Amino acid sequence: MTDYSPGPELLAKAETLTEALPYLQRYAGQTFVVKYGGHAMGAPELQRDFAEDMVLLKAVGINPVVVHGGGPQIGRMLKRLGVESRFVDGLRVTDAETAQIAEMVLAGSINKEIVGWIGAAGGRAVGISGKDAGLVRAAKVGRRDADPLQGIERHVDLGFVGEPVAVDRRLIDSLCADGIIPVIAPIANGADGHTYNINADTMAGAIAGALGAARLFLLTDVPGVLNKDRQLMTDLHPADIAALKADGTITGGMIPKLDTCVAAVQAGVDAAVILDGRVPHAMLLEIFTRTGAGTLVRA
Repeated sequence: MTDYSPGPELLAKAETLTEALPYLQRYAGQTFVVKYGGHAMGAPELQRDFAEDMVLLKAVGINPVVVHGGGPQIGRMLKRLGVESRFVDGLRVTDAETAQIAEMVLAGSINKEIVGWIGAAGGRAVGISGKDAGLVRAAKVGRRDADPLQGIERHVDLGFVGEPVAVDRRLIDSLCADGIIPVIAPIANGADGHTYNINADTMAGAIAGALGAARLFLLTDVPGVLNKDRQLMTDLHPADIAALKADGTITGGMIPKLDTCVAAVQAGVDAAVILDGRVPHAMLLEIFTRTGAGTLVRA
């Protein structure tokens, strides 16, 4: 007698869908803001996985909004053109020439590449920047740096580096309502008429807050926030983060990422997640499974 019962692989797929059902119901109609960039952008297979994830989210009734970076790509272009880069607190000092190159790379090649990947995966995407329809208004970022020789603080001029001070969500709402995935480059105009380059994490956090997003995802190149024993911390609150910064557990580039998460949840985002964008479909594991895949920050 022939056995027509499904094999274990098919049963496992069915169980995965069943496990995802309550999360699909919970997030239907909600908005997810996804910051994508850096090392998570690397290999072609990761690019394809990311695009497929965005198309899948849209297909199940979630509105993904992509905000991308491109620091490594900007760095490579500057090097090709013989322009030297200088950083203060992880922010690239941006003169007028560097600002033009950054806009060319971010709002040009990278933005349209991501749109193309989503299109190839069967989705519809439109590439924009903070300039379009007044989406984001920027203000110049200032930094103060300690001078150990004189024992005083001095002002550091970062040039055309900005931060978001206002977000007009109407363009994003229109695109999402039309079934389109917005792909946003972190470039915006200031009230002074200048073009400013904005840190992509900061841009994504501001947009997530303005949209009242259910989730802000920061895709990076580490599993999430690790404790001093190098173990993943899966759930954090703002008070936890302050304590971990004070005792030196959280250092370096993780500090501004967590500051962005805290600002986002305090602005009304349900939760922010830091996770490893190099893991195939890490975001789907975080959203649709009980175990998750990164560090979740909630107010």
